[in-house]
Amino acid sequence: MFKKIIYFCLFLNTLQSFSQEIVNSVPVELKKNRSIFQVVNNEKNDVTLFVSDKIKVKAIHLDQELKIVDSVSIERPNIKTYDMMIGYNISDNNTRLFWSSNDYEEIFTQLYDIPNHKVVTQQYTLALKDQKVLQKFSENDNFYILSFVKKSNNLKLHIFDKNGNYRERIISLAGFHFLTHNYEKTDLDGVLSENLLPFEFPYTLKYINPEDPTSITEGAKQRKCYFNKKQITITLDTNVDYTQMFIIDLATFTAKEKMVKKHAITGDRTFFNSNSFYFDNKLYQIKTSSTLFYFTVNDLDDNILKEYSVSADKPIDFKNSEIYQEGGDFGGKRILETSTQFIRKVNNLHSGLSCYHIGQNTLITFGGVSAQGQSAGQTAANQFGLIGALVGAAFFSPTMDNFNSYANRKVVKIEGLFDNQDNHVQGDLKPLAFDKIRTFFDDHKDVSSQTLFKMNAAYYLGYYDNKTKEYTIRKFVD
Repeated sequence: MFKKIIYFCLFLNTLQSFSQEIVNSVPVELKKNRSIFQVVNNEKNDVTLFVSDKIKVKAIHLDQELKIVDSVSIERPNIKTYDMMIGYNISDNNTRLFWSSNDYEEIFTQLYDIPNHKVVTQQYTLALKDQKVLQKFSENDNFYILSFVKKSNNLKLHIFDKNGNYRERIISLAGFHFLTHNYEKTDLDGVLSENLLPFEFPYTLKYINPEDPTSITEGAKQRKCYFNKKQITITLDTNVDYTQMFIIDLATFTAKEKMVKKHAITGDRTFFNSNSFYFDNKLYQIKTSSTLFYFTVNDLDDNILKEYSVSADKPIDFKNSEIYQEGGDFGGKRILETSTQFIRKVNNLHSGLSCYHIGQNTLITFGGVSAQGQSAGQTAANQFGLIGALVGAAFFSPTMDNFNSYANRKVVKIEGLFDNQDNHVQGDLKPLAFDKIRTFFDDHKDVSSQTLFKMNAAYYLGYYDNKTKEYTIRKFVD
């Protein structure tokens, strides 16, 4: 079947210009057990596409104009030992893929030297017996695995540099505050192991990339983390009165703590709801009761920069959209009419918010989402043609998660536009690239082998049309 990829490569070579929608398409037959994903070199603005099945992985290097440069293929690592792809880094413009066992203790890397048509492999064994892996982070030079060390207040970073060298660093959180949802003082294990099911599993941190739109499903997670080349920021919102922040410096491997208060509401905290979103070095918080909604912007020193409120008899004067509800008992989509409906429904759901840059302004989505129904995983699989873990496609295209994140859920949300001083900006909202992609998926359900990447401020969606037997790439812009 890999001979079929020759046609795919020829197709990529024909890309001369970009239209608003279809870049190009080519007839090609891909089997169901094949996946396509990519790694974008942010410094070079080029892309390496990987076409993988259970036997082989083929790497296809594309230049800035998405023209094919070269390719190389190699056998896939032993699937019985290395059953998932977990990340990448880049070494001298060559991409290194990281595969691992289910417990992360066995690591296998493949460094794709495409110009010289060779692949260099390396194996590592990590001692993780007394640790819980929380998250993975990739950037051009390094690949990181973040773990929690049991029976301690320590985190550990497992670092693989661009030369393939491995090292460990302990990050101490000794002396920090750890509060559970019911205000009990605990330790790091206490806040990480707290059972938030059916919405969040213990010992999980949701990775948020604010450069892409974040769905309310992801923004409503109460244990989140944010990554850039300088630091990892962890936010915990299990306590309704505070956002706890742990900021890890990736140069010194030290951590500092921030405790940012949420707006005070009188009454029984059991019936309150709250969350936060870290964006532009500020903390955006919401807190609700059955009759009140507060939106607050804070700096990290616990100073309030801007504050908005909504009550049952007060309109939502900072929204630029209708109040949307999707799913639930009524199914489909409908518009809610009153502030009371919005406040009450958000407070009864898992509440959250997310921020995204639109030019000089910030688009903020506020809302709540239910836990996923039992059949939603199958619904999403049927809709998007997902097969198992899709060999790391979710990792390399984390934005893909947004397009099926509302499947079998009830969602209530509004959107507001704000300037760089967090003042509300009046006006109608234009559809984002993600809105256009979501609409596309609504109309094209029989697709598979999707890949989505951002380059030069545009999103490129590749997908295989199971009916027409064509692989197509479309361009979407905000």
